[in-house]
Amino acid sequence: MSAPNTSSSAQPVAPRPGTPAGAPDIRLDALGKWLASLPAAHGLKSDTLRPASSDASFRRYFRLDAASGTRVVMDAPPGKEDCTPFIHVAGLLRDAGLSVPDIIEQDLAQGFLLLSDLGTQNYYARLHESPPDSEIQQLYVGALEALVQMQQSAITGLARYDHASLANELSLFPDWYLDRHHGKPVDDKQRAELDKIFELLIESNLAQPTVLVHRDFHSPNLMVPLPGQTAPGVLDFQDAVAGPITYDLASLVTDARFTWYEPQQIDWAIRYWEMARKAGLPVPADFADFHRDYEWMGLQRNLRILGVFARLNHRDGKAVYLTHMPRVNAYVRQVAGRYGVFKPLLRILDSLEETQQGYSF
Repeated sequence: MSAPNTSSSAQPVAPRPGTPAGAPDIRLDALGKWLASLPAAHGLKSDTLRPASSDASFRRYFRLDAASGTRVVMDAPPGKEDCTPFIHVAGLLRDAGLSVPDIIEQDLAQGFLLLSDLGTQNYYARLHESPPDSEIQQLYVGALEALVQMQQSAITGLARYDHASLANELSLFPDWYLDRHHGKPVDDKQRAELDKIFELLIESNLAQPTVLVHRDFHSPNLMVPLPGQTAPGVLDFQDAVAGPITYDLASLVTDARFTWYEPQQIDWAIRYWEMARKAGLPVPADFADFHRDYEWMGLQRNLRILGVFARLNHRDGKAVYLTHMPRVNAYVRQVAGRYGVFKPLLRILDSLEETQQGYSF
């Protein structure tokens, strides 16, 4: 779920991606009928329905006014999306004390959820307003506290990150980023080098303790706390799995949507590590070991993201994700340049830049 629309009046709703121009929005019509069928006690004002946000999936979100504030509606088309994981993970996180949307009404057959509203501004939108450093630190200390709390939640019913799932994610990098996006399929030597690197990353990541992993714990999915609260609202958690303890920290400090430079990354990593140790989470006793763990986890995640963003552009026509690629590429280079075992990866990345500049060696 990306930056929400903050207007309080109804606005034209953009058609779902892939819908022909001028075609009726059948889902929107069905949504309107569903809202009209809900109990009058909710005080819903259907004529105020307006876009709230969308994300990289087929889900859409709307906001509407109600007698006691505002509500958010999720539109998750059956066959494309499934509301059940959202409901399940929301329960796990709520039981752990996190601020997540309450599920007020649901229609799983149609793929509609009526949710409580956690506010209109996420971290990403607030950061682009250039808040003072003191506020940024307050927001991110709150996020780190929420992360430690989230990692103490149950993992009942969650799929596990295993060797196959991590390997499948890493395959997006050569298939979509190198081959499809840059037109540079890897040769046999490069494939062997990447396979070796991928295996090292997978082994390292699977050796870490297992906790609930949000998978996109970063600025677009963290809501600025509502008045009187200090904890951020947490969104877009339906893809949560049981996996490596450093995954969500890597998501937060190497944010694919907002650049954090290494000194800030380390500052927040140390703060998290200290909080996690105090809470009894199974992080390494030596920060140097922990630092390596989350960097290697971050490298796996950011290689995957380069592939995902390339796929979103070329397959799904979502070119906006191309604007984030230089940032993610820089995060990859930050780690690949620090450890000798990743030099073959660095050479591949260098070859892409040489080709773009019109020469090669």
